[in-house]
Amino acid sequence: MAPTSTPQTPFGRVLTAMVTPFTADGALDLDGAQRLASHLVDAGNDGLIINGTTGESPTTSNAEKKDLVRAVLQAVGDRAHVVAGVGTNDTHHSLELARAAEETGAHGLLVVTPYYNKPPQEGLYRHFTAIADATELPVMLYDIPGRSGVPINTETLVRLAEHPRIVANKDAKGDLGRASWAIARSGLAWYSGDDMLNLPLLSVGAVGFVSVVGHVVTPELRALVDAYTAGDVQKATEIHQKLLPVYTGMFRTQGVMTTKAALALQGLPAGPLRAPMVELAPEEIEQLKIDLAAGGVQL
Repeated sequence: MAPTSTPQTPFGRVLTAMVTPFTADGALDLDGAQRLASHLVDAGNDGLIINGTTGESPTTSNAEKKDLVRAVLQAVGDRAHVVAGVGTNDTHHSLELARAAEETGAHGLLVVTPYYNKPPQEGLYRHFTAIADATELPVMLYDIPGRSGVPINTETLVRLAEHPRIVANKDAKGDLGRASWAIARSGLAWYSGDDMLNLPLLSVGAVGFVSVVGHVVTPELRALVDAYTAGDVQKATEIHQKLLPVYTGMFRTQGVMTTKAALALQGLPAGPLRAPMVELAPEEIEQLKIDLAAGGVQL
């Protein structure tokens, strides 16, 4: 198992939801993925989410997902958590992806709320528990109603937390009140899935982040969480405020689009996007440069 795992922080504290690099002709760039993964872990990430939304998972095949997990494990699996995104809106398909991830050697699973078909809370409960039953891997739920159309209600999170392998939640709900209640009642390890709320979520009991901006500011995110856990809230607040232009700039449009543009500006592996995602327009790239520079990112 990868390092820095405790019951309180089962996947560490700082994770980046990694993009999937592609070659110029749109094929999977496994060498680029390994180089990017190594760069991100060297920068201070405890773990990487592979095949998540930022990894353009709706556009990659089952075989590509497995190849990508294998490649990243080879690159950094001995020093970071490699967590495979396996969530879809089809429970049977998600079970296949979960078993494939376990066979490949992934350290954990990220399971997003089923999207588009809007199941009721009982459907969410059965979906998540079926996936958790399918392997021996620890599971991080992913609650993002803005994309999925359905929130995981607090009562459902409390029920799900009773499963021995459901150990964490990635919270992109954007509701500090509901997060406060769910953290207090469920006991799940809570990870911010909304970079702008990284510090506020720590204040109500989160243990770390699953970040998109971690592609460009992992050392700062590490310093923020280290300061907060050491009791230096003033320093954590100063870092949070310094990063505000980065948080804003990286989400002016879809995060994967801005992230790949930012990585290209830094000469790091990224490559093109797969349709229906598109590259940033020239004026959007110029704005991104302004935002990143305002947050202290060197390009």
